Amino acid sequence: MTLELLNELKYDTSQLRSKSWDEFAAPDGPRLDFVFTVCDQAAAEPCPFWPGQPITAHWGVPDPAAFKGTDEERRRFFFRIYCELENRIRIFTSLRIEALDSFAIQQQVIEIGQIKLPQEHGR
Repeated sequence: MTLELLNELKYDTSQLRSKSWDEFAAPDGPRLDFVFTVCDQAAAEPCPFWPGQPITAHWGVPDPAAFKGTDEERRRFFFRIYCELENRIRIFTSLRIEALDSFAIQQQVIEIGQIKLPQEHGR
């Protein structure tokens, strides 16, 4: 359903793949400036040490794959989660990072993770 939604929204997913966090946490892994966890359950799980000590925040959302309902209800739920994350990303990318110190950035990304959309966010 995620791929259906992304394709419907005209995202090219042909080169994307699911990755384990181990791939990023390895000493020779890609350099990360920011790490955002999104699974509601991830906040309680220990995260690995991220090389380079990126700024981290938990942006938890309910797991859309675990949502029970009709196909239409599930589509609406997936879209709501997409909109919530997209909203947070838009706010994050509008931050003037060059004008903030790392503590202020850390506080901002934590606050962004608390932003929720109203329950009924239509298409």
